[in-house]
Amino acid sequence: MKKLSARRRHPLAALVVLLFALAVTGGLYAAFAPADKAQADDTAQSLAIKEGKKLYAVGCASCHGTGGQGSSDGPSLVGVGAAAVDFQVGTGRMPAQQPGAQVPRKTPLYNQAQTDQLAAYVASLGAGPAVPGKDQYSPEGADVGKGGELFRTNCAQCHNFTGKGGALTNGKYAPTLEGVDPKHIYEAMQTGPQNMPSFGDGTLSSENKKDIVAYLDAVNGDDTASPGGLDLGGLGPVSEGLFGYIFGLGALVAVAIWVAARTTKAKKS
Repeated sequence: MKKLSARRRHPLAALVVLLFALAVTGGLYAAFAPADKAQADDTAQSLAIKEGKKLYAVGCASCHGTGGQGSSDGPSLVGVGAAAVDFQVGTGRMPAQQPGAQVPRKTPLYNQAQTDQLAAYVASLGAGPAVPGKDQYSPEGADVGKGGELFRTNCAQCHNFTGKGGALTNGKYAPTLEGVDPKHIYEAMQTGPQNMPSFGDGTLSSENKKDIVAYLDAVNGDDTASPGGLDLGGLGPVSEGLFGYIFGLGALVAVAIWVAARTTKAKKS
């Protein structure tokens, strides 16, 4: 009887076993759950690349090559990154309707989901700038004054000091930035589309780009007011000076003729 009593389990033994089982289960979940999430993300990315490749084959391969290597009709897309695709496709510039000195902005052919798929496929061809997050291009919290200084230093030569655009050589032009999505302005600085130079983070930091976006929102936003009255499109002193010269001088000539006519009439009387 004593031997049997010695072998009897302690009353807390079952509780210890239960706690050990729960600990093991929790450890296994912690070990494998992140892997499952990462695997799901990889699967979603692979699906996006697969669908993007199909869209690319239909709408892009004829100019940029079947593997994005480029051709005589279009540049290589290897290494341009997802941001370049999001900008070009999101603004409707690509696919291009016809060749020319510059591809204009138009209504996008693809929706945002399709644009993301195209961007995922092109990004898989080679590393490049990624699509920025909203916190990177949102004007909220940015330094508008600093953005204006940076814009006048780096951008106003082509885009005008308020982003109204301007003419370049050989039929090219700097497009207006009025009404352009802040994300696309940020991506343009990242990637340097068409005639525009690219401004990497070594030239303009992420904060600098955000400040420029905030400045453009301040001068071209829906609630922007012109303290000087009629701004003639904000095209600068040349157009405004010409307007003043033509109409101002015309008004002076009209007044001079009126005074001369009155003087002659008074003398005849």
